[in-house]
Amino acid sequence: MPSNKNRKDKGNSETIGRMRFPKKEDHEQFGIVTQLMGAGQLIVKCQDGVERKCRIPGKLRKRVWIRADDVVIVMVWDFQPSKGDIKWRFLGNQKEWLKRKGLLDGLPV
Repeated sequence: MPSNKNRKDKGNSETIGRMRFPKKEDHEQFGIVTQLMGAGQLIVKCQDGVERKCRIPGKLRKRVWIRADDVVIVMVWDFQPSKGDIKWRFLGNQKEWLKRKGLLDGLPV
């Protein structure tokens, strides 16, 4: 009988996988996308209550598609705190896991 160790487990939707968390020393925090502005620009409501104009860097632009109501990690610019960069986007099941653990407090999720 063949081994099934190389097959993906399609029945288990609880697998979260490897997740990235914000690094406070790099001025990163959770945020939720409220509006898409085009040309790689977004309006993000951050965890500290401030709405920031954020950009999607070239590294993520064609690899990650970001939509409204997505949970992201924002790196706030230290020289202009009203703007920032998107560093990571969380998937749907990861968003639910973060909400259950209470890590998205202060966000309108």
